[in-house]
Amino acid sequence: MSTEQHPFSRPDPERARRARAPEALFRITERHATGTARDLWQERRLPMFAHEAIQRVCDLAAGSAVPDEGAPTVDEADLAAALTLVPLARAEFDQMEVGLLTMAKGRGMTWQELAYGLGLGTAQAARQRHERLQSRTEH
Repeated sequence: MSTEQHPFSRPDPERARRARAPEALFRITERHATGTARDLWQERRLPMFAHEAIQRVCDLAAGSAVPDEGAPTVDEADLAAALTLVPLARAEFDQMEVGLLTMAKGRGMTWQELAYGLGLGTAQAARQRHERLQSRTEH
């Protein structure tokens, strides 16, 4: 089956969002990165991680961070860019959680101990969460 879309079919919003993600990272990094993130962007054109970009836009928009001198204020396009990155950030956190669970199991922690750390009630819930996350991150 062809992955090509027929010219008269409805656009796929998720596909369009995924296509915008790199542009969203570049926009936020270019306009709002500070410190090491700014250095990495200027020296190597490496954008911020999605969760860092979202956090920076949230902090600036809420007034809990002060923009660098001469930096632009957060606008609607920055907010839209941050929203575009939410699924990507969620995937980053899923990968980190799977990694933490795998390392914890490798160091002998029980599923009940992992459940406690995750705020879950049972060992079975922790195992199921790990399985769900693992299946989502394998794609």
